[in-house]
Order: sequence, then structure tokens, then C-alpha cells
Amino acid sequence: MVRTEYFMDEQAYLNRLQELWQKNWPEHLRIDPVYPLGEILITEYLQQWAAKQPDKPCLIYYGRTITFQEMDDLSNRFAAFLAAKGYQKRDRVAVFLPTCPQFYIVFYGILKLGCVHVPVNPMFKKHELLYELQDTQAELIITLDQLVPLVEEVQKETSVRSIVVTRHVDFLPDHPTIPLHPTLSVPPLDCPGSIDLLSVLQEQSPDYPKPDVSLDDLASLNYTGGTTGMPKGCEHTQRDMIYTMATMTTYNLHGEDVAHPVGLLYVPAFWIGGQLGLLLPIFTGNPFVLLSRWDPLAVLTAIDRYQVTSFGGVLDNLVELMEHPDLSQYDLSSLKSTTTSSFIKKLNPEYRRQWKALTGLTLRETAYGMTETHTIDTFTTGLDKDDRDLKTTPTFCGLPMPGTQLKILDFETRELVPLGAEGEIFIKTPSLLKSYWNKPEATKEKLQDGWLTTGDIGMLDEEGFLHFLGRRKEMLKMRGMSVFPSEIEIILGHHPAINGSAVVGKPDPAKGEVPVAFIQLRPEFSDLSVDALHSWCQENMATYKVPQIRLIDKFPLTTTGKVKKEVLKKEFLKETL
Repeated sequence: MVRTEYFMDEQAYLNRLQELWQKNWPEHLRIDPVYPLGEILITEYLQQWAAKQPDKPCLIYYGRTITFQEMDDLSNRFAAFLAAKGYQKRDRVAVFLPTCPQFYIVFYGILKLGCVHVPVNPMFKKHELLYELQDTQAELIITLDQLVPLVEEVQKETSVRSIVVTRHVDFLPDHPTIPLHPTLSVPPLDCPGSIDLLSVLQEQSPDYPKPDVSLDDLASLNYTGGTTGMPKGCEHTQRDMIYTMATMTTYNLHGEDVAHPVGLLYVPAFWIGGQLGLLLPIFTGNPFVLLSRWDPLAVLTAIDRYQVTSFGGVLDNLVELMEHPDLSQYDLSSLKSTTTSSFIKKLNPEYRRQWKALTGLTLRETAYGMTETHTIDTFTTGLDKDDRDLKTTPTFCGLPMPGTQLKILDFETRELVPLGAEGEIFIKTPSLLKSYWNKPEATKEKLQDGWLTTGDIGMLDEEGFLHFLGRRKEMLKMRGMSVFPSEIEIILGHHPAINGSAVVGKPDPAKGEVPVAFIQLRPEFSDLSVDALHSWCQENMATYKVPQIRLIDKFPLTTTGKVKKEVLKKEFLKETL
């Protein structure tokens, strides 16, 4: 039942939420995040771990081990190279690479010199790459040999004056212990006119000028996905980075102490979620097995061979593991913690049951976050008793991280709404972006008195838990009724024949909008009819939520695995309606 009490005083509202959060805080979790080496630069974390445990593995890349001392030394050499080329504090350096050890080396070298890391999606085509290079005015770019032709194609229209090139083979072992993805075995290309990264790391002295770098200096420009207009560069600092690491590792990574932690990373390093992977081994001082991309056989091999204790992945990937024909040949007993993010498939009690039967672990959502907040603003650890997190109004996002505040405002009046009522999520967090790069108007619009206006529809329930209902631009209005695509997608996820779904809105002259569900069936149910699916929807959701159904063989996806709903609207709806 929705409460009717309105909080006229914001401080009273926030105080009430604090009381609820304290009341519902899981007993086994600390109330303050842990910084293993203190609130210092992440580059100092690397230096200290290199001194304390020089021979301990930092990264394991298909069998190639890079120790903490080696990572520190190689990043020093790259920092020295940047200094020798004349780069200084706040200069932007673009990193146009897939996930690989070279990404880590240049990332820490960039930060050591006080330059600004600009991660660029390696799936970008000409105009996307040109936009980010022009927006940041980066004068140097590090890229893969396969991508050099594209960089050279746009270079004359940008500020880029130097191209540093690296190749997959540069850091792969002669005898891999983990199956290589086919993309790693492509022949290396000659790139005349480019600077060879491996030669730099072998020949450059590790001595570099030590600029005065603080926790609050600009360190990274992380670009939003560009779902509303062109992408915007979010200005983040090293303080943002270590706060995110402290909260993530304290409240999301391990549910218990682990004697010998070993992580596993395969997400794209350019993504804000991938930046967490860049930081994790250095912040924790523990080894991580690094994979260039998702590959179920490589993941299973890595967990078995290196006794991986924790990893997170998209739910579609974890389902692929559970259904892998060779699953029984691999030992997954070392796992102590796993988290997931629901993109196409949605976490439900059945998937949780299957994962627990396989690993003995409770699979949890990573919860709420965005590029602007450096991700992971809430946690769900310890809040899954009797699947309460999966049985409430979707999507259950749990409690805010310590230091983070939330409030829900009416989209139109900008007044606080009661607990239990829907509105726009506003968030204030220590890791909030400082501004949008070169976009003062967008900064003024989105940052208000230290609060970020998210554009997300959400609700804080009567116990203080956050629920995410979707982007406002995705919400449908059907004869005055609010229809949330995310809710329909979660309900569809309970149908045994449905492999994944994506719901968009279609204009309707009589109803305003109607939901259209694009559904991908599991192969063994390929003969299931649209009529049968429609009947199931009528039995399992309110009449106004029942979608029109379109079957689809494959979803258009972003690099990070999200469905491109605008593509569905523009292409598939045009063709099928």
C-alpha cells in the first residue's frame, strides 16, 4: 500500500531514509567501506603493492603472468615516454584498445603523469571515433594494429599527432593455458609511421618527472552511451575511482573472507564497468585472470585452472555457462562470490536456483549505477532472503552505498513524492562526475545543488529500498496508465520458451502508446506461435500491459550487451507494423 505522507521538508525526508537504511542494513556487513592502503591515489596503490609483494601476480593473461612489480615498472616507462613526448598534466590521451594487459599499462602510465585517460570504444566506426577525438582534442592515441587504418582515416580532422600501436601477440604467451579466442590469432600488421608500444616499454627508462597529482584532479573522461543525443564525457577523478573500489569490494565483491582471492575479468575495458576491472587488482592487491572478451570455454578453463574465487557477468553469459555441454568437466568449487547484470535475460528465481545448484552461491544483481556516478551506487548483498529482491516491483536495487544519498521527485512539479510512489531518481554520491566535458549547459541542467537528475524512473519503498523502473523516455502511457518496458521484460523472462525480450512503444491513435515485445525464442521452442505467447501474456499480466509480439532471431546490441531499442523502433517496427 502506497503511503500518502508527503515530506515537505527535504532534511526530514533524508533523515527518515537514513533511519530505514540503518534498520535494514545486513548484520554481517560493515557500515563503512574499507580502503586497504588508505585514501590515496590508485597509482600509489600500485606502487605500494609493487613494493610489498613484487613477485605476486597482478594479471594472468591466457597464461602470461604480469607481477605487481612488472606492472608498476611498465607503467612507469609509459609515463616516462609521455613526458619525453612533451605531454603534461591534464593533457588527454585516447586509448582505443580491446581488453588486454596493454590497456592496464597505459592507463596507469597516463595517471602517473597526471594526464587524462580517454577510453574509446574499439567497436567505433569513423564518425563515432572522430566525434570523441575532436571533443577531447587528444593529441596521442594508443590503439591496436587492426585499428590503425581507421585512426589514420580520421587523423587529419583531429588533434592527434602521434599513434602508438600494439598487437595481440605482444603479451600473449607462447603456450597459452586458456583457449584463445579466434580474434587473438589474427596475423599482426605492419604500421609504418606509428610508434611501437612494445619497443617503448623495452627501451624507455622508467624514470619520469613526478608531477603534483591529487585525488581531486581530473583523471578520466568516461563517455556516456549516447542514448539521448551525442555521448558526453563525464569528468572523473582518482577519488571517484578509489571510493567506488572501496564500496564495491566491501559490499558487492565477497560475501565472506576468502583466503586466496582470485578475480576474473572479461568485460570491455573502455566501458565504465570495465574501468572497475582496471582498478580492482590494483586496489585489492590480488591477482585477476584477464580475458580479452567473453568466451564460455575460456571462462570455465580459467575458473578451474586458476581457482577463481569471484567474478561478475551479464546474465546471458552465465546462462550460457550453465548450459555448456562440457560444463561437468570443469571444477567451479573455488567460486565464493558471483554477481550479474540483466540485459536481455532477466534474473529470476529459477536462474538463481540453477546457479545455486551448480555453485552453491546465491546469484545477485550488481544493482544501480551509471557512468555519471562511476557506477555501482547501491548493493543487494544480504537482501535476497526468500528471493525478496526478485519478487518485488522490478527492478530491486537494494540500499545505497555509504556516503550516497537518494531521493525521488515528481517529474513535473519537482516536489518530493511519498515513499512507495514513482518519480525521478535523484542521486548524490562522492563519486559523482564533476561536470560534462565541454558541455556547461548539460552540466547545469543535470547537476543541481550537488544532486544528479538521472532521468530514471524509480521508487523508494516504505522500507527505503530503491526500485528502478526504467528510463523516463522509455516509459509508455496507455490511456493514462504507466507501462514500464522493464516490468514486461521481467515477466516475459518467466516463460520457459523465451530466451530474451526487449519491449518498446508503438504510437497508437486510440490508446496513445502500446507495448511491442520483440522476443527471441530458445531453439527447442522455435515452433511456438505468437498466438500462444499472446495467450500466456494475457494470463500473466494486466490487460493494458499485454504487448503485441514480434519474434526476432537476433537482437541489435551495443558493445556492452545492451539492446539497441532505437534500432528496433526504427528498423523492425517500420518493417513489421
